[in-house]
Amino acid sequence: MQSASDRHEYPAHWEADVVLRDGGTARIRPITVDDAERLVSFYEQVSDESKYYRFFAPYPRLSAKDVHRFTHHDFVDRVGLAATIGGEFIATVRYDRIGADGMAASAPADEAEVAFLVQDAHQGRGVASALLEHIAAVARERDIRRFAAEVLPANTKMIKVFTDAGYTQQRHFEDGVVRLEFDLEPTERSVAVQRAREQRAEAHSVRRLLTPGSVAVVGAGRTPGGVGRSVLGNLREAGFTGRLYAVNKAFPEDLKELDSVPAHRSVRDIAEPVDLAVVAVPAEQVPEAVAECGEHGVQGLVVLSAGYAESGPEGRERQRELVRHARAYGMRIIGPNAFGVINTSPQVKLNASLAPEMPRPGRIGLFAQSGAIGIALLSRLHRRGGGVTGVTGVSTFVSSGNRADVSGNDVLQYWYDDPDTDVALMYLESIGNPRKFTRLARRTAAAKPLVVVQGAGSAPQGHTVRATRLPHATVSALLRQAGVIRVDTITELVDAGLLLARQPLPTGPRVAIFGNSESLGQLTYDACLSEGLRPLPPLDLTTEASAEDFHAALARALADETCDAVVVTAIPAIGEATPGDGELAQALRSAAAAAPAKPVLVVHVELGGLAAALSAATSTAPRTETTPRARGATQDAGTPQPAAVEAPEGAHLIPAYPAAERAVRALAEAVKYAQWRREAADPGKVPEYEDIDEKGAAELIGGLLARGQGLTLGTEETCELLGRYGIRTRRAIPAPTPDGAARAADALGYPVALKATAPHLRHRADLGGVRLDLADEEQLRRAYAELTELFGSPEELRPVVQAMAPRGVDTVLRAVIDPAAGAVLSFGLAGAASQLLGDMAHRLVPVTDRDAASLIRSIRTAPLLFGWRGSTPVDTPALEELLLRVSRLVDDHPEVVAVTLEPVVVAPHGLSVLGASIRLAPPPARDDLGPRTLPTY
Repeated sequence: MQSASDRHEYPAHWEADVVLRDGGTARIRPITVDDAERLVSFYEQVSDESKYYRFFAPYPRLSAKDVHRFTHHDFVDRVGLAATIGGEFIATVRYDRIGADGMAASAPADEAEVAFLVQDAHQGRGVASALLEHIAAVARERDIRRFAAEVLPANTKMIKVFTDAGYTQQRHFEDGVVRLEFDLEPTERSVAVQRAREQRAEAHSVRRLLTPGSVAVVGAGRTPGGVGRSVLGNLREAGFTGRLYAVNKAFPEDLKELDSVPAHRSVRDIAEPVDLAVVAVPAEQVPEAVAECGEHGVQGLVVLSAGYAESGPEGRERQRELVRHARAYGMRIIGPNAFGVINTSPQVKLNASLAPEMPRPGRIGLFAQSGAIGIALLSRLHRRGGGVTGVTGVSTFVSSGNRADVSGNDVLQYWYDDPDTDVALMYLESIGNPRKFTRLARRTAAAKPLVVVQGAGSAPQGHTVRATRLPHATVSALLRQAGVIRVDTITELVDAGLLLARQPLPTGPRVAIFGNSESLGQLTYDACLSEGLRPLPPLDLTTEASAEDFHAALARALADETCDAVVVTAIPAIGEATPGDGELAQALRSAAAAAPAKPVLVVHVELGGLAAALSAATSTAPRTETTPRARGATQDAGTPQPAAVEAPEGAHLIPAYPAAERAVRALAEAVKYAQWRREAADPGKVPEYEDIDEKGAAELIGGLLARGQGLTLGTEETCELLGRYGIRTRRAIPAPTPDGAARAADALGYPVALKATAPHLRHRADLGGVRLDLADEEQLRRAYAELTELFGSPEELRPVVQAMAPRGVDTVLRAVIDPAAGAVLSFGLAGAASQLLGDMAHRLVPVTDRDAASLIRSIRTAPLLFGWRGSTPVDTPALEELLLRVSRLVDDHPEVVAVTLEPVVVAPHGLSVLGASIRLAPPPARDDLGPRTLPTY
């Protein structure tokens, strides 16, 4: 019998951690000769019925020959994988390569028989589905293209695993056995099935952390003030609805309670199940705590302890071991170095964080990698009076700290179908998996607003983030393409979130403005113009305006079909006739409630009472007996004051802002998001072009790559490859001498252009390295002499002759394969606009016809393409088609890692590609198409 080393080394890259259907985790790895005892122990725990389904006969125990067969693999023709928890097998899968006769075979045979066995205690957790994804990926790597499986008709669970996977398959029934055969090439349906399972599993894993039935605080000290004791107190004061336990190995043996909470020296001593453990012990004691939690069956951990990757290389290794240790027991981790988690649901009331007060229940979900930023976000949502009003509270809050395991992607999966969250706010210091985040963001944004602040610095210590070569501005543009509301500060994050949480989306950019201050109205009008909105002339109600005047003006504005949103401006006024804050807030709320289809915002200046009245009962700050009264109150500063008047149940709630610019910026983001939602409903299509020769291009690329691992194509090769996709380039003939230039011009026909292509002069017409409209040989020779006199010898200049293209607008198209984000298509005007001002627009490949149309309209200099100041509009449909063809080239052939077309002269009729370059290389790995896995270090 061959040993593994006879055929292949142990494939460590097949090892993976996966999230199961119920939110727990398991480790998948190859089975080796060292697993004999584990295999026997596993088999003994499988029911007789499951054994019968696996072997089609009673099979009470494995023989020595069976054990040898099932643990000795060559990792090519015979492969076995196991799913493990706590180091023990819970399921196995294997394939054996077979030939056309159904007997054991080797390559080039491309079919294999596959069989599963899952412990009864773990059936229904999605283990077999996860194993099928991984064994299929392994088989494809070993050039196996097809699986066959024989299943008893009564084994409906296993038949469902195969049929639900989404692969193209055939089914036969012979001799009392169902034979299933299916191709392993991923299909649109199989990828959709895989991603749906991923969403359910990851969402459930976060739900287990946010909705526990019981919580143990490990490290709750007897002395008040410590981290563990503080979290325990916060859980109690929040009114956690489940069971609480205080755990500390330093407790005296006779201590039964701490702050009326059952006290234990170890998690093992707790008689009941524990769903969540909050770990607040020194880093060197965390491994012992994790082991105790794992052995007790704890489902998840929030690790507040510091001293991990943020502290240096030793801490980074400690963090790696923490993740490996927790996942071995099927547990997920928030942290380490986390601030904690909050769930305000009345059914949970969880404050497992260092926040001393529980936010008020609401519809906003918060995620922050940084604890400090998390504190700032909660603080801003608590704030009332002179600042932004908290018109709604928090549904859930997660501060992931070092984000060693649970990330923003996981929380997005949870928020996507969380009925308690209407708006998601995220502060991201880095994006660990940009492709996945973009995919999840697009899906989430189609259902509910997602507002993101993305840090521009380097990734925090301990984050396993792929390096991206894309500029920060490009990443921001790609996030916007996915529907993300991208803002720059946490103030803007909260401003936008408060508007989106309880106001409808605007149907357009038209804004009505009115208030009791002409100057504040004009400031708002100017801010609207700056943000690209279309404001109507402001209406001044004068400082004598009453609450009834505000009500009537808002009712008229909301009924006006020429406006899509309303901004109300209000300043403090003095006089008996002026409305109080509560009266004015009620007037605005009642008018808005009568016409709830349009968003309403208030810009106020130092109107703390009005802000409180507008937010009323929905402030995120807990209501106390010392909440400041509305403006006009007569009590002294030190006198206890009643809370702001409660808004009626279901009242229309209006966000208030202390500055016109902040209100208008939030409104502008809502307008752009609403437009994206409308366009996302019809994303367009990727056109088919009959003249594209995909097969011929693949053969050409394969032949070129045979020369080496990466190369920049020459001019002829570039033109040939582009030509396979219907992209014609204008021929440029080298002109090393004046006579050579003249011969080239004769071949091309006058008029011609003479260009220097040296790197320092390429695409730099401003330096004088280009001569255009040379009508005859005399002009050509004169231009040649001028260039060599100005810039040096022909060897330095590398001059070329090119036929003149019709006049138009010079543009540039680029496509690159980024290892983190994927293929990106970029467009801008050639020259200073793109090089100096960075005026480029970007889209992810593949680009649809709608993407191409919006791409060329997204740059600031786009008016130059559409007849700016009386110029002739250029042929933008031809430009859109070129973008689509380049997108197809890069999408069809991932070996094309970079394409540049510059300049592309777009004329009133048609366009000319005057310069092109292409780089080929082996394609980077696509982790978004493989089996589901958790990130690893």
